[in-house]
Amino acid sequence: MKQVIYLDNAATTRTRPEVVEAMVPYFSEHYGNPSSVYEFSTPSKQVIAKTREIIGKSLGARPNEIYFTAGGTESDNWAIKAVAEAYETKGRHIITSKIEHHAVLHTCEYLEKKRGFEVTYLDVDENGTVKIEELKKAIRPDTILISIMFANNEIGTIEPVKEIGQIAKEHGILFHTDAVQAYGHVPINVDEYHIDMLSASGHKLNGPKGIGFLYIRTGLKLRSFVHGGAQERKRRGGTENVPGIAGLGKAVEMAMDTMEKRSHKERELRDYLIERVMAEVSFVRLNGHKSNRLSNNANFAFQFVEGESLLIMLDMNGICGSSGSACTSGSLDPSHVLLAIGLPHEIAHGSLRLTLNEENTREEMDYVVEKIKEIVDRLRAMSPLYEDFMKKSQA
Repeated sequence: MKQVIYLDNAATTRTRPEVVEAMVPYFSEHYGNPSSVYEFSTPSKQVIAKTREIIGKSLGARPNEIYFTAGGTESDNWAIKAVAEAYETKGRHIITSKIEHHAVLHTCEYLEKKRGFEVTYLDVDENGTVKIEELKKAIRPDTILISIMFANNEIGTIEPVKEIGQIAKEHGILFHTDAVQAYGHVPINVDEYHIDMLSASGHKLNGPKGIGFLYIRTGLKLRSFVHGGAQERKRRGGTENVPGIAGLGKAVEMAMDTMEKRSHKERELRDYLIERVMAEVSFVRLNGHKSNRLSNNANFAFQFVEGESLLIMLDMNGICGSSGSACTSGSLDPSHVLLAIGLPHEIAHGSLRLTLNEENTREEMDYVVEKIKEIVDRLRAMSPLYEDFMKKSQA
């Protein structure tokens, strides 16, 4: 197999060997059902309790405020739908932004079309930052929920979550944040940021797929999301994914222990990559906030280039990247995030998202830049739009 330079960590990350090792005993040795009363099930109960403590500590939350789910999408659905159901007598208005993950946007659209709720989708500025003044103007007496992501999964911009949380608290509105891309990569304290609910997913921080959690602040009257047994304190039925929970706990421990050092290295590599691309490729734009962004995220828009062709040719050279969210990779439509920050369709179609990890090297970045230059030149040489543009500029 050819050597692979993996630069799509926003889509998923490699499960650490230490995480796999932590999971193995719960497949074949400690396989008792945690809901059973006999002693054989005790190790399963214990690892679930331990992981709640690890996650709670990482967020400044209580262990009993952590509820395990199948991942970020389920957590987002649960938070939004449960609030809508529990608080609809108080109001039927929700505020979110135009750049949210589709797990949030499609859930809000469902509540609009099927349940009669009203949703305000906030605009963002050219960097992808939610406009605080627009948020304040959007608040109504019947607003029950504000759901704004912590950091954008495509362009990496970190939102003013602390300000948003404070505004929500002042108005008695619940605040949910999709922290799938941010958790384990930036410090988060739910009290400091006035967060009532927070979604996260294990496979974004070198943990296993199929496991995540929803933080729910004590006192919120949210009902069951998955009906069945009495698991997760009667809020999510179904036998717990014990191996996944064990792996998630180990991944969170490692992420918290290495966050500062890891982020520093990723930031240095990211800035080096961005500087070279911006200096050596013409007609290119960096998407997202220049500095207030996730440490491993670089998102470019190349004019006169079709993004899918760019990705395929990078793949032929052993480079894994993406044009946006992995959840919409089969769509031919341009990224809703790039359109929201003001890019025209033809430029949004030429986007490339590269998301690094601490194992990447400067030598890999050099190779990637050289291949981007070669491929962009080749694609533009085949583009009638680029040819017409160059003729007009030289006239």
